[in-house]
Amino acid sequence: MRVVFFGTPDFAVASLDAIVQSAHRVVACVTVPDRPAGRGQRLTVSAVGQYAAAHHIPLLQPERLRDEAFLAELRSYDADCFVVVAFRMLPEVVWAMPPCGTFNLHASLLPRYRGAAPINWAIINGEAQTGVTTFLLNHAIDEGNILLQQSTAIAPNETAATLHDRLMAMGSQLVVRTLDGLAAATLTPRPQEGTPCAAPKLYRDTLRLDFSRTAVEVCRQVRGLSPYPAATLTLRNPRGEEVPFKIFDAEPTTEPSPFPKAIQCDNKNMLKIAANDCFISVLELQMAGKKRNKIEDFLRGTHISDWELV
Repeated sequence: MRVVFFGTPDFAVASLDAIVQSAHRVVACVTVPDRPAGRGQRLTVSAVGQYAAAHHIPLLQPERLRDEAFLAELRSYDADCFVVVAFRMLPEVVWAMPPCGTFNLHASLLPRYRGAAPINWAIINGEAQTGVTTFLLNHAIDEGNILLQQSTAIAPNETAATLHDRLMAMGSQLVVRTLDGLAAATLTPRPQEGTPCAAPKLYRDTLRLDFSRTAVEVCRQVRGLSPYPAATLTLRNPRGEEVPFKIFDAEPTTEPSPFPKAIQCDNKNMLKIAANDCFISVLELQMAGKKRNKIEDFLRGTHISDWELV
């Protein structure tokens, strides 16, 4: 199969590399234009763009996907199939172009967790399993016919980072299997079945820990957002200053809480915050303007026993 690959972040690079290592041929890559990044706001190429340059694969970086010059160049590669992993929505004039169609890799078991953040929401919502899906693109987001799926259990202490890496590896192999099946004409696309579930973008309100929930639910929120973009809370010090924190690791306790938001801290190695039923024990955090620390290292330099949760 002659393949044009569409993608941007590291998650997509694993699939791109798997195709390059397979019997199929990546004839071009499409990624976002270089963007300013970092403190110096230097123009930075995406992870997919960097991979393409290192492996001498032609790279397209259109501002507009309907641009006639871009479409003409895309047609010139005479691809059998387009593969999309972690890229923006494609217009029909693009996804309908190749004879074998365009398929997307999605990090969930569709129709569960359609949307931008399926890995995070699967953990936050306490799912027992998730997986990866390849499906054909159509006019609706994440609603096309399924080609292949593979499931995996979500471990009790799974974080967004560990699940991301496992699904990235699983997904890369599923992409190659999908290309193999399309080339051999052995795949029969099937409609999505089951109850759809949304996985919307993560906004500031999503990150703020909700201590009116149970301790188990609060800790799932922490793990589902760790390490990025990270769950947040705000403490008020005795001077009345409100200080933001990111929380990267926490575990529920069996100690009943007197009321939500109560704080226990020994200024040595223990910080507990009351949820609706029990306390959670904060294990790793970062105060605004400081580095990320284990709780014992943080408390060695900052005493917060008389601070309160905002």
